[in-house]
Amino acid sequence: MRILVSGAGVAGLSTGITLGNLGHEVTIVERAAHLRTTGSAIDVRGEALEVADRLGLLDSIRAHRVRMTESSTFIDPEGNRIAGMPVADVNDSPGDTEISRKDLAAILHAALPPNTGVVFNESIKTLHDDGETVQVGFASGNQRQYDLVVGADGLHSATRRLVFGPESDYLKHLGYYVALTELAPQPALEGASPLLNLPDRMVGIVCFKDSAVGVFTFRSPWIDYDYHDPAASKQILLDAYAGHQEWRIPELLDAVRNDPELYFDSVSQIQLPSWHSGRVVLVGDAAHCASLLSGRGTSIAMTGAWFLAESLRQHPADLAAALTGYEHLQRPRAERAQATAPPGGELLVPATQAAIDARNEHFRSLEPARQ
Repeated sequence: MRILVSGAGVAGLSTGITLGNLGHEVTIVERAAHLRTTGSAIDVRGEALEVADRLGLLDSIRAHRVRMTESSTFIDPEGNRIAGMPVADVNDSPGDTEISRKDLAAILHAALPPNTGVVFNESIKTLHDDGETVQVGFASGNQRQYDLVVGADGLHSATRRLVFGPESDYLKHLGYYVALTELAPQPALEGASPLLNLPDRMVGIVCFKDSAVGVFTFRSPWIDYDYHDPAASKQILLDAYAGHQEWRIPELLDAVRNDPELYFDSVSQIQLPSWHSGRVVLVGDAAHCASLLSGRGTSIAMTGAWFLAESLRQHPADLAAALTGYEHLQRPRAERAQATAPPGGELLVPATQAAIDARNEHFRSLEPARQ
């Protein structure tokens, strides 16, 4: 089949590998000019490790392992250490591996088979599924026909909007916003990743390899703003932390003001009754965003790509059966990942000082057993 994949993130690249390995002719389009390489480290967990192994990528992933979460410590407003992160309590299996987004993107991109290509600065504008093929109109003005279109274009998926309707119909806001800003290397931290909690807010610096990222997460009801507008995103974040002089918050807010590529978004999930319609199917965050609070978005993106390919292999002459089979395999995994997000929010961003103190005391009580 001729297959179009929209989005060159983890879900899109993984899908390009698995479908390309089946012999399909796969084109991945990415609206950005390059692979996304910025942001915090991400996790390859549980069954995703098995997928990586079957694709021949596990050794490369483990060779690029970082220990950002293991080095994370909660601090007080003066920067003094209070407690460490209980990593064993949040991992799915002993082999769970943390890796920089840049390294994982490079590993996946290098593993694309010869019949799979990536086109940057391109995106889907229109879709018309006539039952036999999908006619795709691109932002560039080009038009092509495909046998299958895979939407792997994230939380704000254009593919999902064109086929399933407005994002607001399926988006569940979890009550938080998150921002990431690139920082200069932080040699004084010696690889540590300090996190400061204030009621309803968290701010920190996470370090891995030669990278440092300022992270912000704060509680808030839904905010109606244009997420395509960087100035609006910055102002929301600056307002959320206005007046706070604790630790290095003023310095980190200055970094926000000067960051031309600040990442800012709601912490939300996508909850769809079905992930496919006709010859269009969704994978990764476009289908079932669990949110960063779950720590499992990367892993279920990889398992989804594997199950989609396996279902197509098992039903080569029946696309409807293949897509139904993919959902049957993937949906329980996506639902489990989504269920972990609310507890993750309570862990990282307690609502009150009493809750912060109780969380820190609990983490301190765990430390002797981990030494």
